[in-house]
Amino acid sequence: MSAIASTLSLAPEGNLTRYLQDIRKYPMLPAEEEYLLAKRYRDNDDLAAAERMITSHLRLVAKIAMGYRGYGLPLGEMISEGNIGMMQAVRRFDPDRGFRLATYAMWWIRAAIQEYILHSWSLVKMGTTAAQKKLFFNLRKLKGQMQAIEEGDLPAEIVGKIAAKLDVSEDEVVNMNRRLSSPDHSLNAPLRAEGEGEWQDWLVDDREDQETELGEREELGRRRGFLTSALDSLNERERAILTHRRLSEEPATLDDLSRQYGISRERVRQIEVRAFEKLQKSVQTAAAAAEPRRAM
Repeated sequence: MSAIASTLSLAPEGNLTRYLQDIRKYPMLPAEEEYLLAKRYRDNDDLAAAERMITSHLRLVAKIAMGYRGYGLPLGEMISEGNIGMMQAVRRFDPDRGFRLATYAMWWIRAAIQEYILHSWSLVKMGTTAAQKKLFFNLRKLKGQMQAIEEGDLPAEIVGKIAAKLDVSEDEVVNMNRRLSSPDHSLNAPLRAEGEGEWQDWLVDDREDQETELGEREELGRRRGFLTSALDSLNERERAILTHRRLSEEPATLDDLSRQYGISRERVRQIEVRAFEKLQKSVQTAAAAAEPRRAM
């Protein structure tokens, strides 16, 4: 999609207003037209069809990017990263799954923008676990909702509420809040006014060795492959309900899904439990089948 990518490059920050005005000329596509365009791109590698799908969703990218303005990064660059995520979504979109492109693409857009933010922030400030990333992207929003906007450490009551909301420890909330509140310092800054010695001289590399890191990466890729195959074994409704309930950053409620599918809350719960059991069984079967091959 290199030809398409060139049409999506943002002008300098000073022309961002012009860009936001220009993308309004691309209308959203009706469901039927979107389906036909997606089929043309998937079956015939029709780049004109892909470009139509991408440009019709540029306003969605901009809207999502604006939700991340609180991290102090240029909005134009976040929109550019979101556009890359949009292209990835179009490349992988399957129109026969029954979902609209916007529903599928929003996850790719957010992932691209969040990855850009994580790489742009200091590694000293930011953790790398899934819980720390979730805390990083939700702490500021929750503080705003609880009107905890003062500088310094958070009150114990607020810390407890945020920890319970995000299912992390209170210590993690306190530490992350301090990291986000403190400025960056150069590793080349002298330890003393006399200029002898630098902060980086005291840093210890406690990362795993390359072999361990490679093994963990391969194992993670293997597990993701099992999960993807297992999800494909579910029917469309089971996969959608399980994804909304257990694989989303903000899980849908039983009430929301019961209204969406026109069934009772109990029926939604039953489908969720059954789908999860099928998923577990499929993953376990795939893992067991892979063990003899790995041993060889």
